[in-house]
Amino acid sequence: MCAAPAVPLLRRAASALGAVLTLVAACHLALSPAVAQSGPGRGPQVIRDTEIENLLRDYTRPILKAANLSQQNVEVVLINDPSFNAFVADGRRIFINTGALVDSTTPNQIIGVLAHETGHIAGGHLARRREQLAGAQTMAIVAMLMAGAGVAAGAAGGASGGNIGNAAAGAVLAPQEMIRRSLLAYQRGEEQAADRSAVSYLNATQQSAKGMLETFERFQNDQLFLSQRIDPYLLSHPMARERIAALEELAKKSPYYNAKDPPALQARHDMMRAKLVGFQERPDGVARRYPLSDTSMPALYARAISAYRFGSMSGAISQIDALIAREPSNPYFPELKGQALLEAGRANEAVAPLRKAVAMTNGAPLIRAMLGQALVEAGNPAYTDEAIRELLQATQRDPDSASGWRALAKAYDRKNNRPAAFLASSQAALASGDFRTARELAARAREGFPPNSPGWLKADDIVTSKPPKSNDN
Repeated sequence: MCAAPAVPLLRRAASALGAVLTLVAACHLALSPAVAQSGPGRGPQVIRDTEIENLLRDYTRPILKAANLSQQNVEVVLINDPSFNAFVADGRRIFINTGALVDSTTPNQIIGVLAHETGHIAGGHLARRREQLAGAQTMAIVAMLMAGAGVAAGAAGGASGGNIGNAAAGAVLAPQEMIRRSLLAYQRGEEQAADRSAVSYLNATQQSAKGMLETFERFQNDQLFLSQRIDPYLLSHPMARERIAALEELAKKSPYYNAKDPPALQARHDMMRAKLVGFQERPDGVARRYPLSDTSMPALYARAISAYRFGSMSGAISQIDALIAREPSNPYFPELKGQALLEAGRANEAVAPLRKAVAMTNGAPLIRAMLGQALVEAGNPAYTDEAIRELLQATQRDPDSASGWRALAKAYDRKNNRPAAFLASSQAALASGDFRTARELAARAREGFPPNSPGWLKADDIVTSKPPKSNDN
């Protein structure tokens, strides 16, 4: 791709572009497509991962169809938090903690949780939130929820993770009171209605409600329902024993109560749990869950991930290659190999396995974005145009991928295309929920594009856009 000539103002600003890219990286919440890592003092993080997101889409697709929500593009957003919780904040996003995924032993348990939250969306229980948060980016919503719950946003992070420090600056736009009020608006009747709806969706899809019941009984046993103050970061709103009894009666009346999850789905669930454990726990924690005596694929997966994070790279690559040899049709193993090599500073070696993973997943945007990043980081000028092509396709399909936009900004910078680099950096900030930085960068980009050109119009849209509503009117 040919670089547009830079205007003098942007040429003078070129020295600042590296700092700008660093700033955008610091604002970034999610790693792509890796599992984000937490650190001391950081708030919860959004996690992006193709394998996990595809599995959760497969869990929700039939439920959403049964609820007549197939056309609403409802997505499931992963939060890096060890507790077994989930919640809905608007009409198109279900937030679920990684702790729920790790601690759930069957797909049915998570499907029940997703069905319950779908019941809230389909029941119109979120009308005020839907109106007030409709235009908010996912990252901004997380920041607002954390601010409303009194959770610290955390300090700026490095390249290995992210933080909601700048996104929570958007929470200073602070619909804290709105969030607090709207999340306290759950009523017992709405919860019971969501329970009934969930069971009806599970019946319609010939799935058991046993997992949903098991989850709620777990909360009851853990005494998570005793508080009368609703924590907006909890799935489990105050629940009386009679509510669980009502749910149990509904669940056991279903002809599908004893239905089992398909073995292939259970296997994918087990691999998802292993992946999260490998990324989130230290080697001793991984060893407790998956001792060396365990030679199952989930155990090998978790240990290979842990090896690349904490062990020698040569040993880790050997373990990943063994996974590829055992399941050559699994695209997430070459993805893992590419990610490990890329994070080890061996970007040139990461290109081949990532190209393979992209081909095997029909161009999954998160993996394609990582391929684009590897092409950029490889330092080979011959790769730059290919990197731009890959990253453009990735960000077109997944405009919320801040890491893809950041890599694209760097690729444009390599081509000396300053306006495009500033615009991509602006979109990275926008995807991270940092509206102020997004507008500042878009203003710089707009100055470098010809008036009314596509780039100018996009930059102007960002400059003139408004952040989410900041009050409860």
